[in-house]
Amino acid sequence: MQCQAQLQRSTITLKGSAQIVTQYFEYAVQSILYQRGVYPSEDFKQKKEYGIMLWVSNDDSLNKYLSTVLSQTKEWLESGKLRQLVLVITDVTTSEVLERWTFDIDTNREVVAGGKPPEKAESEIKGEIAGILRQICASVSFLPLLDTRCSIDILVYTDNVEDVPAEWEDSDARNIKNAEVVNLRAFSTKVHNVKTMVAYKSDDML
Repeated sequence: MQCQAQLQRSTITLKGSAQIVTQYFEYAVQSILYQRGVYPSEDFKQKKEYGIMLWVSNDDSLNKYLSTVLSQTKEWLESGKLRQLVLVITDVTTSEVLERWTFDIDTNREVVAGGKPPEKAESEIKGEIAGILRQICASVSFLPLLDTRCSIDILVYTDNVEDVPAEWEDSDARNIKNAEVVNLRAFSTKVHNVKTMVAYKSDDML
């Protein structure tokens, strides 16, 4: 008699996928801020998620900012209107953009239009996300040291939307001229495909 282990596949709804992607954004951004030293290490605590240990902020003002941004982006994920989220790290003194972390979102339009939700094992999705977060943790091996005081901004790109919060402002792309670009792994819920990359100012450009 043979026994075979099988992945337990589950239906991935539009709202369920939006929640998965939003949670990934939260942990990815917090991991970047910790690994890049944008906030003091003592402002973070460890938490196990996706089968790995991650660093999450215990800074109330930062967590409030992220919660505000991500709650809105979650709504746009659910409506299929979110195209890209960008974390910008800037030199406080010179206002120069040092790093630009981009999360590209490709949405399954059939699901948004009310089509049959796809199926995918939750463990498979979590494994893909864990792989990206490990890459973010390892990014310190190739990214230049940030030895200046930095600030962050989050840019959100959408299809035409009318429900933009009043306190949000228009921004330019905050691109880095002649940047070095590294593509990280992607993950898919079969409703949303998310690609992650980082553009940075190399030591030769400093």
